[in-house]
Amino acid sequence: MLFLKVRHLGCFNTHFSARARLTVLPKAWLVSPTMKVIKTTESVKVPKGVKVTVRSRVVTVKGKRGTLRKDFRHLALDIKAGTRAVHVTKYFGIRKELAAVRTVCTHIENMIKGVQYGYRYKLNSLHAHFPINIIIGADGSKVSIKNFLGEKTTREIKMFPGIKAVSGGTQDTIQIEGNDVELVSKAAALIQQSCQARHKDIRKFLDGVYVSHKGTIEEMA
Repeated sequence: MLFLKVRHLGCFNTHFSARARLTVLPKAWLVSPTMKVIKTTESVKVPKGVKVTVRSRVVTVKGKRGTLRKDFRHLALDIKAGTRAVHVTKYFGIRKELAAVRTVCTHIENMIKGVQYGYRYKLNSLHAHFPINIIIGADGSKVSIKNFLGEKTTREIKMFPGIKAVSGGTQDTIQIEGNDVELVSKAAALIQQSCQARHKDIRKFLDGVYVSHKGTIEEMA
């Protein structure tokens, strides 16, 4: 436990009295890089309709949209799934190791959100002269891009398992959907990176396919 003065909270030249001491849990930014903290714990709430199980630091999240699984065995952490919360604990960790506690909790939160609502990235094509043709496969597992800067080369990007591409309603719009935010964002990044002007001034040649919106499927419906 740490005792902070008011100046750490933005009130300068003022000190706590003996009664007004503020007791807080140690945070990573307050800890020396080599100092070890005895115990650090973070928790993630599990909403109704979602089931989280942990076995050998492999977290499995089940919801109405499907199942996601992530392996955290490369981290020396204790992960326990309770009735309505998941607890991540680190014993005797230095500052870099304490940061991993919050990182694991964020991954679990993203998995819970994915099996509940799903993720959707929206991409738009921009062109100055040559219109870009975006062709989506029949099952949404492949995206083909033609006529980028007038080139005859066809760029093909395959989607990851559980990720699909759908039309955004207009000819120059495409949407990437899935439960895993990492795979959804990676698929969108591959599409954007495939349409980069090589050996040209990117301040002048702005043609390409760019991510315009990020959110959940229910939010962007």
